[in-house]
Amino acid sequence: MVPWNSIPLEITYQILGWIAFFCWSIALYPQIILNFRRKSVVGFNFDFAVLNLTKHSSYLIYNATLYFSSAVQKQYFEKYGFSQMIPVAANDVAFSIHVVLLTIFLLFQIAIYDRGDQKISKISFVIVALVWSVAGVCFLIALPTHSWLWLISVFNLIQVCMTAIKYTPQAFMNFKRKSTKGFSIVYILCDFSGGVANFGQMTVQSMDQNSWVNFYGNIGKLLLALISIFFDLIFIFQHFLLYSTKREMIPSKTSKEEEEPLIRPCGHHAESENV
Repeated sequence: MVPWNSIPLEITYQILGWIAFFCWSIALYPQIILNFRRKSVVGFNFDFAVLNLTKHSSYLIYNATLYFSSAVQKQYFEKYGFSQMIPVAANDVAFSIHVVLLTIFLLFQIAIYDRGDQKISKISFVIVALVWSVAGVCFLIALPTHSWLWLISVFNLIQVCMTAIKYTPQAFMNFKRKSTKGFSIVYILCDFSGGVANFGQMTVQSMDQNSWVNFYGNIGKLLLALISIFFDLIFIFQHFLLYSTKREMIPSKTSKEEEEPLIRPCGHHAESENV
């Protein structure tokens, strides 16, 4: 393992990494809690959850393999130089494992809670099937030559593409409904904070090593942060500016107020007593 040149930068690197882990890890909890309290997933885009699972599963494969496999690390050093540091930290692996489990639980909520007329689109199923088919073909190509670094780089590229795709259905759904009701803005704020901390962590490593290799050596981590920040800013704009006055104008289909009015007709009580 290549040593750090500066202890303060190493400490900063670790702090930023675990801040990113904390922010990204808790990001899905507000949405899970919101779904639980409403007993409804109306307003939360199902395509986002399906695409998110493929995205984070791909990222987990990349992070865990590069972090734990000595054979893949050797291939990385041979390509980028033995003086470079592995661009994957322990917090990256921990985050990937945690968020995959949370996304699976979100899909479970989609299965058991009120969905209204929402459903998973056929396009999402096609995208997921295509992605894993490509991954399977790449595995067969890499197998004879043991090109494992190339293979996990494919998974890293997949997670970047899925990051760009997964936010689009929710952003369009908010635009179509002219509301962000049912979609947790706390998730977005945590996601944004995690992206900023993740980018800062990579910058600190580059400063210590006086090299920018970790940016293009793990281009997926860089693009993950930048794409997340870009879409988070769109959601923040939608929630706080564009649709801020309309969030409460669209009632939930499971709202108790719809089923039982607060003010009953004058004759209602008398009719109930005569039954």
